[in-house]
Formats: sequence, C-alpha cells, structure tokens
Amino acid sequence: MKLVLFALLGAAMTMSSFKAADQQPGEACQVKLPGITFTRSLNNAAKLYTFENGTLTIKSDAKKDYFNDPSNGSVVGTSPILLTPVDNSRPFTLTAKVTPAFNETYDAGVLYIYSTGKLWQKLCFEKDEYKRTRVVSVRTIGTSDDNNHDILTDKSVYLRITSDSKTVGLYYSLDKVTWNLVKVYKNNYPKKIWVGLSTQSPIGNGTIATFEDFSLTYSSIKNFRLGI
Repeated sequence: MKLVLFALLGAAMTMSSFKAADQQPGEACQVKLPGITFTRSLNNAAKLYTFENGTLTIKSDAKKDYFNDPSNGSVVGTSPILLTPVDNSRPFTLTAKVTPAFNETYDAGVLYIYSTGKLWQKLCFEKDEYKRTRVVSVRTIGTSDDNNHDILTDKSVYLRITSDSKTVGLYYSLDKVTWNLVKVYKNNYPKKIWVGLSTQSPIGNGTIATFEDFSLTYSSIKNFRLGI
C-alpha cells in the first residue's frame, strides 16, 4: 500500500514539475505586426497598445515596473509586456527604435528577454534620478542588478538584444549604423524563451513609449564587441 502511495505521489510531483516547466507567461494573444507576431501578453499589454503608420505605442499605467529588489527581496512584476517565443538554441536578434515619453523618473521604453519572473533581462531607454535620459540594463537571476550606461540627449535610440545561442549581447545606436556595447554575457537561458517590448512607469502616473523600425530576425551579429 505504501509503495502504491509513494508511486502516486511521485507521479503527481513529476506531473506538477512538468506543468510548471511548460507554463507560458501571461495570457495568450495575437498581435500581428510587420515582421513580428506577439503571442503572449503580460499585465494586460494586449489591451494597452496601438499600432498606426508603422509605429507601435505601448501605454504603461501608474506605478508599473519589473524589478526584483536585491536589498529587500521585494518583487514587482507589473509592467505591460508583449512577448513572442524564441528558440534559444538558434541565433536571434531583436531591434527597435525606442522613443519614450519621459514624464517621470524611471519612465522607459524597454526590450526584454523573458523566461520566468525570476529569470529575465531588460534593456531600457530611461530617465534617471537627475532627469537625464540614458541606456539602462537590468539582468535578473532571482534578484535584479541595475546598471546605468551612457547618457543620451537624443529623444530616440535604437536598442538591440542579440544571441548566437552561446552569448547574449546588448547594444544601442543613434543611427542604426554604429553600435555601442552595453553588456555581453554567457547565454544560460533555457531553450524556449520569449523576447518582447514594454513600457514602464515605476513611480510616475503613467507614460507611453513608441517603437518603430522593429524586427526579430533569426540571425546574430558577428562581432560582439562592435555589435555588428
């Protein structure tokens, strides 16, 4: 009897683990745009976007952010994110021209790699504490790091996340020709991940960001230092 009970418990645990591993983020959606189709919507993102004349606009309501605080362990996962699946065993590159409406500190337009709420990467064009606009990267493995990069005076910037399946590279450009390195690291994400676009307003009353000239290709850059 005990053997049967243990076997049933083991089967239940195995099934539970399988379901957890197979779980997809957010809700299903079908946001078909030129060059990319988003199939998952986090935090109502599929109802917070518009698309007109080649420009995608994503709205963030007040106090929306994604950040796992390393100092106190608090987890905030409320930003609206449109996601599409990627086979991480293959190369990929996500690129977009990002123009946020910088209403308040930490308002940003964002590109994501997303696996789970404890494993993700965001690359932002964000307003900092001194009201300067700059590139910011946040890599989360359980808790989030927070890295402020170059200060920019342009209202728009091209952001890029790329992988050759072994290495992840983050970059920005002002002209889509010369790319500047933000971060490079080993690709330790699982085989199935999602990439996507988002807007955030962590302490503000809400904002928007627009995305133009966006693309998802199944190839990577060749030079991870130069970003080309």
